[in-house]
Amino acid sequence: MNSSKPDVHAEGRYSINEVAAMLGINRSTLRRYTNNGLIKCGRWRTNGRPFYTGREILRLWLAMY
Repeated sequence: MNSSKPDVHAEGRYSINEVAAMLGINRSTLRRYTNNGLIKCGRWRTNGRPFYTGREILRLWLAMY
């Protein structure tokens, strides 16, 4: 995981790829964190794909450091 704080907007919505790149982790690691309840994701109504809010990304990053 990257040691630098992610540059996100608290109310922004970010895709799996974006979050994995920001945090410096693999997509499968992010999914594992989601499945284990370390980070929560929402779902887009239009296509059902998951998204992560900036607030959740920062919460996970702070929990890891």
